[in-house]
Amino acid sequence: MRVVMFGYQTWGHRTLQALLDSGHEVVLVVTHPKSDHAYEKIWDDSVADLAVKHDVPVLLRRRPDDPALLDALRDAAPDIIVANNWRTWLPPEIFDLPPHGTLNVHDSLLPAYAGFSPLIWALMNGEEQVGLTAHRMNAELDAGDIVLQRAVPVRPDDTVTDLFHKTVDLIGPTVREALDLIESGRARWVPQDRSQATFFHKRSIEDSRIDWNWPAEDLERLVRAQCDPYPNAFTHHRGERIRIVSAAVSQARYGGTPGRVFIREGDGVVIVAGADARSGRRRGLVVRRVRTEDGTEYAATDYFTTMGGYLTARP
Repeated sequence: MRVVMFGYQTWGHRTLQALLDSGHEVVLVVTHPKSDHAYEKIWDDSVADLAVKHDVPVLLRRRPDDPALLDALRDAAPDIIVANNWRTWLPPEIFDLPPHGTLNVHDSLLPAYAGFSPLIWALMNGEEQVGLTAHRMNAELDAGDIVLQRAVPVRPDDTVTDLFHKTVDLIGPTVREALDLIESGRARWVPQDRSQATFFHKRSIEDSRIDWNWPAEDLERLVRAQCDPYPNAFTHHRGERIRIVSAAVSQARYGGTPGRVFIREGDGVVIVAGADARSGRRRGLVVRRVRTEDGTEYAATDYFTTMGGYLTARP
């Protein structure tokens, strides 16, 4: 089949590579210019560079709303469009242009976690598995009929970086299998149960700010969901911002006021957590490693040289 690819960052790069390795002909690539957004500078393998390397025409667009792009798509005469991590809405005159429409690859198990940063949100929420969905694009966000899904388990110690590598490795086989099903006429399109749909917004630095009223279990998952190379979960100590690099849920239960720098436990320092921490029935967050704004990393037991005082959401 003749394929046009819309995509960006490593997700788009892996998708384009899968198409180039397949028996299909990639006739045009559309991608975004580089961005200064913190989350868009992570996993930023260049789709444009890969296209140029393989002599595939490439167009850079922030939005797909200009007549020149539509003319280029019509001239390319694709049998199908494949999209992965295209960051803005595609209009019907684009996604319905090819005979087979547009196959979108989304890194969640739809209908759950439609939208942005699904792996981060899923890890924060304690999901037991994550994965990929290949579905036909329609006018609603990540809502089209599903042709293929692949899942991987989430281990108790997985970080979002671990989940990224697990799911990005699924892109190649998922794209190739989905296209083979479509080309052969064997594709079975399954409508999504829209009553189960959930939608998530783009993450920003504000979403990494620690709220010590959260239970320690939730905070521990937040730290794993914001591990390097993502902007780490952060808090403030004596007016200075510090990033929490590594943490665990305490063995013992601790009572008091959320955010209190309380006591050593094991290889870390316990911070009281949970809106009802005063009950003494909550576990604390054992902070193991922190990083200051100058990039220096410390064991928490070296950084918190005395107990007492509070970690706060703001200076």
